[in-house]
Amino acid sequence: MNEELRVLFLCTGNSCRSQMAEGLCRHFRGDVIDAASAGIETHGLNPSAVRVMADIGIDISGHHSKTVADLGDAVFDYVVTVCGHANETCPFFPARTRVVHQGFDDPPRLAAEATSEEEALNHYRRVRDEIRAWILSLPEALNS
Repeated sequence: MNEELRVLFLCTGNSCRSQMAEGLCRHFRGDVIDAASAGIETHGLNPSAVRVMADIGIDISGHHSKTVADLGDAVFDYVVTVCGHANETCPFFPARTRVVHQGFDDPPRLAAEATSEEEALNHYRRVRDEIRAWILSLPEALNS
């Protein structure tokens, strides 16, 4: 691959899954993929997502929640929707942009039933690890 792929990770609020995906992609695939993230709307950066990413040495604390409109005229080769809502309401992208859905569970929703902070964080860790496994299959997984 001679040129970096530009990939946008899109979810509903750009607070958790898309932020983790961007951080993981930059860390593990930054040599071949220029990653960004955004949401259909903004919900703020989820502190538990920041914490579980820090657990594996990836700092996303400087990220901020943004919408697709905040990205201006940025052009992407791929848009990866990481939740069902974003997939269903994905905004229009130019014809050259390929939209791929790779859904992951919503950690805040799973953690809502947790009886301890550690149990809640385990939901975030599981989803983080699932996202990491998928990121490690990039860029090949984008073409499957």
